[in-house]
Amino acid sequence: MSGLSEKETEGCKAILNSLSKVELFALKDTVTNRMITVESVKEAVQAIISYSQCAEELLKRKKVHKEIIFTYLADQGVVIPPNAEKHVLVKKALEHWKTPKPIVEVRKPVAEVETDNEVHRERGNAKSCDYQVLGEEFCKWFYRILNSQNPSLELVPQEWGPQHFWEDAKLKFCYSTSEQQSEEYQGAELVSLRLLALVRDELLFFNPNLDANGLKCVSSPHGLVMVAVAGTIHRNTACLGIFEQVFGLIRAAIGNSSWKIKSVNLNITGQNVVEDGEAEHQPLPTLTYQSSELQGFYG
Repeated sequence: MSGLSEKETEGCKAILNSLSKVELFALKDTVTNRMITVESVKEAVQAIISYSQCAEELLKRKKVHKEIIFTYLADQGVVIPPNAEKHVLVKKALEHWKTPKPIVEVRKPVAEVETDNEVHRERGNAKSCDYQVLGEEFCKWFYRILNSQNPSLELVPQEWGPQHFWEDAKLKFCYSTSEQQSEEYQGAELVSLRLLALVRDELLFFNPNLDANGLKCVSSPHGLVMVAVAGTIHRNTACLGIFEQVFGLIRAAIGNSSWKIKSVNLNITGQNVVEDGEAEHQPLPTLTYQSSELQGFYG
């Protein structure tokens, strides 16, 4: 009877299981018009799924709070401003469920991106990785665990730390408000701690643009992959500015399909504060780096 696809069913079940038992049973009564009797949470979830005409109808129910949808999307690696309206969250969830599963997956909790392709297992191998897909999956993984460290979002913090970086990793951080300033750090511990401080202490939230005009990836003949992404910076209900971030990724081991962060270049440009309600109607920033410029990061 349900009009939900397999992916929609799986996602809606995860969201429904986040409701309290009282809310879940009340929602079951609403959806089934009290015509169905259940004895367990599992039965209640199944009844709600079965008697919902579509996923959108279910997500728009009052008892499916926007905070629950936001937390689900964050767990799925879908990055969205924390103060987005519910209709935006519903739209993002529906889009997420319609998106085919990519060939690249991110392993938790280590910063390792896996692919089913044989990626440069030896020099001259004709098979290659889809680096654009790898970059997109890496960014979903990276910003999900980084944003989860922000206490104002009330998310369960994901495992963050120096284990995701090479020992000699470097961070160059430039930010421009009234004047331009820059900082540089070297070593996995210092790099991971400075990035952590941005979200944990300064309460920043990174909202990357993972569309084709906001994300670009190039690779060197020596196995270094540069992933560049643009996006907006938020704190609480305000959009503070835009950022561009370039990551250098190197495979963790020869013949392995896992990656760790070698370098990070982060540029933040402040702007007049815009409330998130207004920012929702503005397009996400596009990446200004050209592929030839990214190649300059190889060194």
